[in-house]
Amino acid sequence: MTDPAVIHCDQFLAHPPAVVWRALTDPQWHARWWAAGDVRPVVGHRFTLDMGPWGHQPCEVIAVEPERLLRYSFAEGSLDTTITWRLEPEGNGTRLFLEHAGFDLDSPMGKQAFDGMGGGWPGVLRGIGPALDGLTA
Repeated sequence: MTDPAVIHCDQFLAHPPAVVWRALTDPQWHARWWAAGDVRPVVGHRFTLDMGPWGHQPCEVIAVEPERLLRYSFAEGSLDTTITWRLEPEGNGTRLFLEHAGFDLDSPMGKQAFDGMGGGWPGVLRGIGPALDGLTA
């Protein structure tokens, strides 16, 4: 079996860390830029993300450092991957880093998800800033 693959990408956002954090952890804000779901920054919190044609994906928060890091399992029972969001202040805004890890490239579903999400994540990250324009923490 090959090592699980990892997707890395980042995006500068012209918003302070508090606003970016809220985009990641407030269900209403989260739905504006990615997917509807009851995400909360509480370790052990279980929620689902509505991924449209890919269904509702079960998740569980596994690490929280307010305004710095949010990590949760994603697609438990199918992909079994982990998404980590890391925030770093940069100038007048925030650099948001994404790591999506744990893809099993020996599995057809894992390989397809890795290829699709690898191409899709940069666009998702580019959409966060415009979705937050005009909002404050």
